[in-house]
Parts: sequence; C-alpha cells; structure tokens
Amino acid sequence: MREENLSRLTETEININNLHYLHYKFYHRDLFDSFQKYATGKLLDIGCGNKPYERILSKLINNYVGVDVIQSSENKVDFLCLANNIPLESESFDTVISTQTIEHVEDPQGLINEAYRLLKANGYLIISGPMYWPLHEEPYDFFRFTKHGFTYLLQTAGFELVEVKSNGGSWSVAGQALLHAIPSAYNIKGFRGFVLRTTLKFLKTKHINSFFSKIDEEIKDHTNTMNYVIIAKKR
Repeated sequence: MREENLSRLTETEININNLHYLHYKFYHRDLFDSFQKYATGKLLDIGCGNKPYERILSKLINNYVGVDVIQSSENKVDFLCLANNIPLESESFDTVISTQTIEHVEDPQGLINEAYRLLKANGYLIISGPMYWPLHEEPYDFFRFTKHGFTYLLQTAGFELVEVKSNGGSWSVAGQALLHAIPSAYNIKGFRGFVLRTTLKFLKTKHINSFFSKIDEEIKDHTNTMNYVIIAKKR
C-alpha cells in the first residue's frame, strides 16, 4: 500500500546550498521553457502531487486538473486513480503534463497511452523522468529512462516527438552523484574513515554545486544525463 499524504515537492526555488541544486537547475530550466512554449488551455497533470508548478502554469492555462494514485500532503489531488486508468473523458485536454512520475508507475506505456487518449488532436504532452537518480519512494521505484526508451513509448502510443531535452550532462551527474555519496562516508570506520570525513568537511555543498555546474555548462557531454524533458504532439 502506498503511503497516504506523502511529502511532495512544493517549492520551485532551489538555491545553490541545496543538495539537489544540480538536478533542479537544469531540469527546471528545460521544464519551464517547455511550459512557456507548449502549455495552453485545459491541462491535466498525471502524478500531480502538490501541484508545485501550478503558480507558473496558471499564467498560461485556464483550467488545471490533477490526478494521482494517493492524496498529497497538501490535499491537492483532484482525482485519485491509477495512471493507466484515469476516469476522465477522452480528448478533453489541450495539454497533459507528467513530471517525475513515470519511474514510479508499474505500467509506463499505460500512462502514455492514457495521455494520448485524453488529449485533443494537436494537443501536447510534456513529460519528464530520470536517467540517473538514487532509489526513492521504495518499493515504488521501477524504471530509469534513456531518450530512446522515451521515444519508443511515445511513438508506440501514436505521438509525434517534438523536442527531447536532456537536463544537464555528465558533469552535473558527477557532481550530484558525489553529493549523494558523501553521507555514506560517515559509515566508514577507522583511520580511512577519519581521513575521508576530514577531507569532506572542506567540500561544502554550494562549492560542489558551483564547480560542477560551471564545468557542465562549458563541457557539453550529454551521453550521460540526470533527466529528460520530452515534448510530444498528438497527431
């Protein structure tokens, strides 16, 4: 049974001292740009959680409906249902979004098929999901996606691919993975653990974020990325 009232993202301003700054810097840049270009009319959010992007989207759309498998910590979910079985009328939305949800869905093709069914002709799907990220919300953490995996799922449903945006490159992944690994250093005993912990005291989160962010901007290597934002159009 999934946990009710699970704490979900509510704040979209992530500063450089945040553990997940490298993820959100590149992800939000691409996601918000996609909202500006493609979000319109009546919008459905599959896996809406606390609707963290509602304030941003409210300036672009005229109706926001959110569905999720459980109620969120701020009671923002309008309809409780599975992502592959949404009890709403076909072809009733101009835009569908699904952000950082698909990795938690046992049937990812079913989620995308439902998005296709619910969209009006020429409507847009804006979907995002991780390629790198530690296990989270276990045991309901099932998949990681390459751009080719996303492409296969979307085209199988009948979508036309519009944009594929990798959110950060190999250097942002390296910095984020380092920050995720640091806490495990405190489990190492003996002299080796002491030396490692002493060294890590000089590596402040903001310094790691700043360094890897700048390198990632300068060296464009997207063979490895943390995340993708994909835009697809219903034919």
